Amino acid sequence: MTPNAASEITEEICRRAPIIPVLVIEDAALARPLAEALIAGGLPVLEVTLRTPAALDAIREMAGVEGGAVGAGTLLTPADVEAAAAAGATFGVSPGATPALLDAARAGDLPLLPGAATATEAMILLERGYTVQKFFPAEAAGGAPALKALASPLPQIRFCPTGGVSPANAASYLSLPNVICAGGSWIAPKDKVAAGDWDAITALAREAAALPR
Repeated sequence: MTPNAASEITEEICRRAPIIPVLVIEDAALARPLAEALIAGGLPVLEVTLRTPAALDAIREMAGVEGGAVGAGTLLTPADVEAAAAAGATFGVSPGATPALLDAARAGDLPLLPGAATATEAMILLERGYTVQKFFPAEAAGGAPALKALASPLPQIRFCPTGGVSPANAASYLSLPNVICAGGSWIAPKDKVAAGDWDAITALAREAAALPR
């Protein structure tokens, strides 16, 4: 799969909802009900970060939930790409991008949302055919004003800002013409996940899904 074709798939996935929940899952047994709660609230696209031993098992559980699309985040190496695809991830997300990682995603036919924080990084990815990119770390890299500044010289790129996005600033990102969606972790607070408070998580998801863009 070429990067252009992969970016078309990534764009379709990103357009499904304004917010992609960024999930750090410690217990894979909670993955399925968590996915069901988020999807019920109107957020069908989920990112499980590969930061815990339970992450791949969580992806396997979520991949079987009807109506959802689960991706693997924090992909750093070709081995991560292979493991994510084997677990059932339908797309991948990386904080940055290296030639080895991009080559592995292409070889494995895994649509990738690669990360960029500067115009140069975004241009390098654009040269390789990636028209949909993650802007990370969003707030630390200048926030919505920085993304707004990139819109004029790089109108071909759509971004998913992640890193410091919250209910307080999400609307400022989503209002930008070059933002397709945003990633946020507030929709699934660790305490509510641990307590199995799925109704509260569905309510948070519903609020996020109603954000205008």
